[in-house]
Amino acid sequence: MNTFTGPVRDLAAKAADGLLWLIAMLNALTAASLLAALLYVSDARAEEVDCAGSNILTGLELSDPARLAALRAEAAAVPNGKGLLWKIEGHGQAPSFLLGTMHVTDPRVLAMPGGATEAFARAETVIVESDEIVDQNRATAAIMMQPELTMFTGDKTINDFLKPEDRALLENGLKARGIPLPLVTKMKPWMIASFVALRPACEFSRKAAGASFLDKKLAEDAVKEGKTLKGLETLVEQLSAMDSLPVELHLKALIETLALGKTMDDVMTTTTDLYLSGETGTIMPMMKLVSAGLSSDDAGYAEFEQRIIIDRNRIMADRAAPLLKGGGAFMAVGALHLPGREGLVELLRQQGFTVTRVE
Repeated sequence: MNTFTGPVRDLAAKAADGLLWLIAMLNALTAASLLAALLYVSDARAEEVDCAGSNILTGLELSDPARLAALRAEAAAVPNGKGLLWKIEGHGQAPSFLLGTMHVTDPRVLAMPGGATEAFARAETVIVESDEIVDQNRATAAIMMQPELTMFTGDKTINDFLKPEDRALLENGLKARGIPLPLVTKMKPWMIASFVALRPACEFSRKAAGASFLDKKLAEDAVKEGKTLKGLETLVEQLSAMDSLPVELHLKALIETLALGKTMDDVMTTTTDLYLSGETGTIMPMMKLVSAGLSSDDAGYAEFEQRIIIDRNRIMADRAAPLLKGGGAFMAVGALHLPGREGLVELLRQQGFTVTRVE
């Protein structure tokens, strides 16, 4: 995940609503996808579930072509906003490759774009956001060692932060998705969001059948093939970043997202379609379009942008650089970490690498 509009000081004019950063969070943190799998895979049925929504941009082409043209123009201004696979060269070593991923089990995503399979096969080192995802017991232990990052401690519950009208919205929204509010009152709001926003029926049915999301599959394959596996962050670091934001902000985003109902299927379908076509710079403008009319909190989302996106991009770039200098590496992180002036593509260029898109 990445900033799409430049520094945070510019964000106020283009602030995203709760829907935007909630889905951005789910695409930015491997911990979110892993938690969803750990919590609910046992309750999912191992059968294919049809969760297909409609492509929002296809509909917009018919209903409001002028608005679609404006959206496309905004997306075109995003630096490095097209492409999932990038070649990294420099320091006189064999080239490395950077793949943008989605943290989902969709077979189309798992197939990877052209050239990625070959680049992975040649790589000696595989770099992912967190190498803990290959060991479920280790990951669970790491998360459970600090329960305060995902759960309310003591007597506190989510009810302590709910206004009466918000409680009804949250309760009804969760009920529509088969989740009783009393069952999750001890969970942090973003934790609930980790298995609400990403079309759980599709994801959990595939996970119940044994499928891994793309990042996890790449890490597992690396271990099986005897490659060196390296992580750029720990799961606890990811969870700590999310927990550092106000509960009220998380809760507001969760309620706004639930209020969208089945529109979420359309958002995820469109997001996946854009990902598969390599149009990562179009994803956030599309989400802003969908969330128009929801309330926004410029300061809160700027804080989210800084903590969850920009700061983490810089950490990943700094930690990846020594590994990439050795050459022959394959790096896979969430696709929305790549574009933008403070995305990984630009940050790696600032580290002295030549980074070019693989057509």
